[in-house]
Amino acid sequence: MKNILVPIEEHDSISAVLETAWRFAQGFDSRIEGIALGPDTGDLIAADFAIAGSIFDEKTRRELVEHSRGVFEAFMKTHGVPASGDAAPGPSFGWAGGDMSTDSGIGAYGRVADIVVVGRPGSGRGDPRRATLESVLFEAGRPILIAPRKAPEKIGETVVISWNRSTETARTVGFAMPVLQKAKRIIVLTVTGALSPGPSGEALAKALQRHGLTVDVANVESGARAPGRMILDQCAMLGADLLVKGGYTQSRLRQMIFGGATADILAYAEIPVFMAH
Repeated sequence: MKNILVPIEEHDSISAVLETAWRFAQGFDSRIEGIALGPDTGDLIAADFAIAGSIFDEKTRRELVEHSRGVFEAFMKTHGVPASGDAAPGPSFGWAGGDMSTDSGIGAYGRVADIVVVGRPGSGRGDPRRATLESVLFEAGRPILIAPRKAPEKIGETVVISWNRSTETARTVGFAMPVLQKAKRIIVLTVTGALSPGPSGEALAKALQRHGLTVDVANVESGARAPGRMILDQCAMLGADLLVKGGYTQSRLRQMIFGGATADILAYAEIPVFMAH
């Protein structure tokens, strides 16, 4: 996890996103790379035609890029993170440069990162946009770390793996191995009512134990509680500071219409979520 990408956009959670990236980087001596982000043209035009025209003015775009860079570099300097060229040990930072990226551009550029840190999306005007998260999740081929609204004090000491037996979750667990190898406690959590055909939680635990990891298993009934909310309840009860989960193991359309575990976690998670598709 040496290369962390952080899209920088003006929203209410940007400080929490940066602090989450910084705390995560401390465990791996990572390089944190910032990149200026703005909505895709179509998204802006659909939302506000007048704003679309102003943001895609070259002078305005240049100013927004410089503002994003200023926010990013000010945070890093305040937290004592050196620029990449310095010889100091520990995390470092750099700036991607160039023009403002769009969501689709972040999805493409994220393919050379080890992980991309984004904010938990919402529907409010000041919330991080879901389009950014989904572009990285579906286009980058890399995992994302979803920062909660309030930055955590620690990440990855107590890790819950939400195991629903799916291909997406198996892929996510593979991506998360560097994190799992540093964890003090790992719990494989299975919630009935949201399972694909596949190996049990006990089988995953045994596979991880062969890597020298200490792993517990918890199997719970969702009952009348939605599986996503039950997963978050269990994380809180277990004292987890990171949730590892496959994203959209059902289709996005189905989750939009009927709901699903991913939708609930994106709406309500109060701890960082390590996710891949």
